Amino acid sequence: MRDGMILVALGANLPSPVHGAPVATMTAALAAMEARGLAVVARSPWYETAPVPVSDQPWYANGVAAVNSNLEPAPLLTLLHAIEATFGRVREARNAARILDLDLLAFGDRVEVGWPILPHPRLHERAFVLLPLRDVAPMWRHPVTGADIGSMLAGIGSAQPTRLLAASAGQP
Repeated sequence: MRDGMILVALGANLPSPVHGAPVATMTAALAAMEARGLAVVARSPWYETAPVPVSDQPWYANGVAAVNSNLEPAPLLTLLHAIEATFGRVREARNAARILDLDLLAFGDRVEVGWPILPHPRLHERAFVLLPLRDVAPMWRHPVTGADIGSMLAGIGSAQPTRLLAASAGQP
């Protein structure tokens, strides 16, 4: 890894045909990331979260992983999208229900405005990203605004219901 901590968000709210429930799918996605050369060095517990924006979709399971990679951001995001596709993810509409979502949140302190945009352009608006991010990297600060995770969460308030999944309590 060249530029500090690489952070990847994982999410799912539909079962996959091969792996089943969202948590099992995300656990298998971590293994797929490692099989493709990424070193998963930490992962948050899994959280259950209401869809954002609010909809009648099933709730999501979400988490964050810290990874090491020799890839630059664009090839890394391409790899994450390829893993999603192998799990059956079809990108149709924005904010649609999904079998697997892998987002590149941050690549060290890099700020990029092309593709991919770094840090992720909406991470500061999403409790389902910030809560597991706090578990993996509690001292992380947004490289553009300098805001810490606590202040970003305070800005969201209680508008986005999120709860720790009991099955993942105590996970590293």
